Amino acid sequence: MRLTMYTDYSLRVLIFLASKQHDELSTVQEISDAYQISKNHLTKIVHELGKLQLIETIRGRGGGIRLCTDPNDINVGELVRKTEDDFHLVECFDPNKNMCVLSSACHLKGVLYEALQAYFAVLDRYTIADFVHNKDEIHALLFPTTQT
Repeated sequence: MRLTMYTDYSLRVLIFLASKQHDELSTVQEISDAYQISKNHLTKIVHELGKLQLIETIRGRGGGIRLCTDPNDINVGELVRKTEDDFHLVECFDPNKNMCVLSSACHLKGVLYEALQAYFAVLDRYTIADFVHNKDEIHALLFPTTQT
């Protein structure tokens, strides 16, 4: 299973925001600079995270973004399910594209489905809060030239 950059960046944005003080605002540019990733990609992701009601966007001068959901309430498995397009590990998972001649007799699909469920069972045990217990370390990596 491989996550898209979209999901990877979504997780990074949420970790970044969760590592900040509760009401502290951040900007897309600040996050882009910290991770050295495209501001354009992040802008789209921030917009979607806002639509999912995970972050709040404050417009205008002095505006920015922040979490509007407690990091303990942001389940990683749920987020991955919402940010990934599909979980068709193999062709036979997609009934619209399945051309495999073995589909009716093959047991691989069942094993891969079981593995996918195990994957989500692990992700479902974690929230964004689980990844920011070490805020000092995270700040040192994200902001190497500033003191915490």
